[in-house]
Amino acid sequence: MPEFTPTCEDKFSFGLWTVGWQGVDVFGGAVRPELDAAEAVHKLSELGAYGITFHDNDLFPFGCTAAERDARLKSFRVALDETGLVVPMVTTNLFSHPVFRDGGFTNNDRDVRRFAIRKAADQLDLAAELGAETFVAWGGREGAESGAAKDIRAALDRYKEAFDVLGSYAIEQGYDIRFAIEPKPNEPRGDILLPTIGHALAFIEELEHSERVGLNPEVGHEEMAGLNYAHGLAQALWHGKLFHADLNGQTGPRFDQDLRFGAGNARGAFWTVDVLENGGYDGPRHFDFKPPRTEDMDGVWVSAAACMRNYLVLREKVRAFRNDPDVQQALLDARLDQLAKPTLGPGETVATLRAEDFDPDEAGRRGMAFEYLDQLALDHLYGVRR
Repeated sequence: MPEFTPTCEDKFSFGLWTVGWQGVDVFGGAVRPELDAAEAVHKLSELGAYGITFHDNDLFPFGCTAAERDARLKSFRVALDETGLVVPMVTTNLFSHPVFRDGGFTNNDRDVRRFAIRKAADQLDLAAELGAETFVAWGGREGAESGAAKDIRAALDRYKEAFDVLGSYAIEQGYDIRFAIEPKPNEPRGDILLPTIGHALAFIEELEHSERVGLNPEVGHEEMAGLNYAHGLAQALWHGKLFHADLNGQTGPRFDQDLRFGAGNARGAFWTVDVLENGGYDGPRHFDFKPPRTEDMDGVWVSAAACMRNYLVLREKVRAFRNDPDVQQALLDARLDQLAKPTLGPGETVATLRAEDFDPDEAGRRGMAFEYLDQLALDHLYGVRR
């Protein structure tokens, strides 16, 4: 039996804001102390992670002095050197400070938009210093609660402008870094711009440097909208735009729960791992979750370790499913092999189809054998088939 022990080859990474979340919510204050970034690096390394990510203000406070920023960065860098942990991704906080109450890149206030781009450019500089490959952009405050307050077409112009400016800046500086948009339908804004994978894909096509911009989908954000996360990952891969993937747990269309990965929609997690392992994605398996307020720091590390363990458990189940001879036959019975073939062969046209002798009534009587195939998947997920 596998031990489900994570290694660097698994590419598991965590946001500093995840294990460092102090349990603050709209109904209550902090229940855990501030977590030193160097301590987080060492602990995650001990647990088997390979990377750590952060917003700028996870690492140093908003508006801090240059001396304080440098001191915190020095401690962080030393911890990275001591452990070998990498920084595969960074992002910028354009949502916490009151100045961003109406967003950053799409704020109605022009001065705020200019500050937001400058703040993001500063974080791009740091990303390049630390060797990060991806810059994630979550626009949680880019949105509105009322129709008159935001001209959506103008806001999208400003959103595009920000990505075009930052993309050009990265190219001018010689930074080998890609941008990844993280969609979310709502919370904290009533309606957030670019709410789903599909919205973001359409937006990316309009950008000046679209080849540098892709997606960072998150489990909870897609399932909040009642969407299928695994399907979204597959479409992002189909477009060549899955630059990063955020993993957590969610139980349906409610608030953003940020449960540990594998909790909540376990069936969805099974297919998520299947897509990530078999769909050609080779980036980090990044955990963006929040340890509940019920937990002390020991509980934080239990939940972080559980994210990785649950992924490895599901990966083992996915492999067993795909290697099961009964599953392989069931896939043929479900005619999945036919889906991979072009509907029209070389030289065929609509005229070819019209000349065919096809009996739709007979075809309509054919079962698809999907239920047996799906039950095999559930048997593997539930652990009753090996």
